[in-house]
Amino acid sequence: MGRRSAAALASSGEVLHLIRTGEAVTRADIGRVTGLSRPAVALRVSGLLEHGLVVEHTDGPSTGGRPPARLAFNAAGGVVLVSSLGASRTQIAMCDLAGRELARTDLEIDVERGPDVVLPLLMDVWADLLGERPMSQVRGVGLGVPATVEFAAGRTESARVMASWTGVMIPPLISARYPVPVFVDNDVNVIAMGEYQEAYAGEVRDLLFVKVSTRIGAGVIAGGEILRGALGAAGEIGHIPVRDGGGVLCRCGNIDCVDSVASGTAILRDLRARGREVSSLADVVTLVRAGDAETMTVVRRAGRLLGEVVASAVNLLNPAVVVLGGDVAEQFQPLVSGVREVVYRRSTALSTRSLRIERSRLGPSAGITGCALMVIDHILAPEVVDASIGALSGGTAGGSGLAPAHAGRRPVTARGF
Repeated sequence: MGRRSAAALASSGEVLHLIRTGEAVTRADIGRVTGLSRPAVALRVSGLLEHGLVVEHTDGPSTGGRPPARLAFNAAGGVVLVSSLGASRTQIAMCDLAGRELARTDLEIDVERGPDVVLPLLMDVWADLLGERPMSQVRGVGLGVPATVEFAAGRTESARVMASWTGVMIPPLISARYPVPVFVDNDVNVIAMGEYQEAYAGEVRDLLFVKVSTRIGAGVIAGGEILRGALGAAGEIGHIPVRDGGGVLCRCGNIDCVDSVASGTAILRDLRARGREVSSLADVVTLVRAGDAETMTVVRRAGRLLGEVVASAVNLLNPAVVVLGGDVAEQFQPLVSGVREVVYRRSTALSTRSLRIERSRLGPSAGITGCALMVIDHILAPEVVDASIGALSGGTAGGSGLAPAHAGRRPVTARGF
């Protein structure tokens, strides 16, 4: 955060940020960084302690006399409920306020069954994961869905794809049962956020995450932040057409979209057309490991077709690293090799000078991590903390008024802190 004026750091939320980042871990540190007086520091710290956001330890190092009390963020002060939905497989979890997974269930769910079936199932699983924890412990809910999402409204926009979800505003449906801030984003965006924060933050600031599974999508990290675009449609590379795709009709209605010729679904279809008896990607893995020439040809071709689209994205975005994730990319090295071959050949020399193309470091856990961070970044934002503490205390807590309950559209309630 760096040094700023005392006025800019006068709120409880800003003090919590300093404690969370480790920039200030004692009252003296806070006073030094912010310029606040000792009484003002004491007031902010007391509010954070009272509302369970901070804990205090008296076993810190001493330089003579009584050691100073050390302040730490209380990650155990609440939980967030999250779920990363895939086209066929869904991860459902409960995390602490640092984003650490506390409990998790993985289910096979066909999202095409629609929100009336899928959302109640998710909420029932969350209730099971909560167990004996009181509802007051729940601070927020985060959901990643395999559809285009208008992030500000939490509304899915999936015309011709996941048709039963089109136009559905998810947050109100969940907050009717869990009355906390609810955040919804595209599934690959949350995976990209999780992968970046846990595996690449501090190493690079520009990253392109490409998920290759039943379907294909991408998440863009630019300058250390997720890039959603004007309404949330950034990263929809699955419906960019490729050359020499063979005239395949995509589920979106167009021809030769990369999703229709290079996804896991496409690989299974092409192998069956060549006489291979494959019912799942696990069968394809077996054939790849056995060195089956026909399978290797199909998988490598899919990688090259995907490489066309990734090469264009590299030219446009100039990421430092391209991360390939999802079932197909994580299990099929020939596909990764095909992507590398085309990207390094077709992207500009400058954009590939130091470009790395590698498989996901986190694997399936990235979606859960990303969903949790999406929620935590909002509910622990300084202005939200100030509004929450001020509302519960009957004062302002140095805050700046009401903050968003989800993505900037509804006022935050005092519920949770």
